[in-house]
Amino acid sequence: MKKYFILLFIACFMSLEVHAGQANPIPSNIKLPDKYTPEYMEILHQEYKKVTNEEIIYVALDMMKGTTADFSRKAIMGYNLTQKPIKISFKNLSELNESYATFDAVGWKKRSKLYIYINPKHEAAPPAALAALLAHEALHQDEYNSLSEETYAWTMEAAVWTELLKQYPEANDLESALVGRENVLKQLLEKGNYTNKYIKKTVYSNPGYKNLPLTSPGYNAE
Repeated sequence: MKKYFILLFIACFMSLEVHAGQANPIPSNIKLPDKYTPEYMEILHQEYKKVTNEEIIYVALDMMKGTTADFSRKAIMGYNLTQKPIKISFKNLSELNESYATFDAVGWKKRSKLYIYINPKHEAAPPAALAALLAHEALHQDEYNSLSEETYAWTMEAAVWTELLKQYPEANDLESALVGRENVLKQLLEKGNYTNKYIKKTVYSNPGYKNLPLTSPGYNAE
């Protein structure tokens, strides 16, 4: 009888472990490029499981490879100020601070670990749009922020979206609040002849940034 209970306990533990390792599947409205077969998704799972349990984030990170966003992807994997992977998840941002409820994403530092929390309204956004958003958020690696840092991050996001749209033009076909955001940034980048001129004006006039200093470590005023 004792042996039976030990075996039952082990079986239950293994079942819980398998369940804990499962990733949340790609939303049904998302059609991925043909390369994302079940076999390839398993490879991505092994590569990114320490970062997230969201399959759509696996794809977003994969799309960042070899692009302007690769710096941010590497930061997410652990090449950042903490030397630890950045954890990414969808989260009700009002749980962090009521004033964050309408934000699209938040970079967060808790003790010595970094997190990127994405508004759940973007769970079904195209992975290319999520990649652009992550390229921005991965630049925030400490508890400091500034107008200069946000200007750089927003410009990076716009550049990544512009680049990824050339590779994955179908990402623009899906109705999504995040796609709308990315297209606004793309338009500002193009209006400024691919400089940060108009993105900077938008950042400086953003009421959410009104209390930010001009500079932060690593980000100086131009």
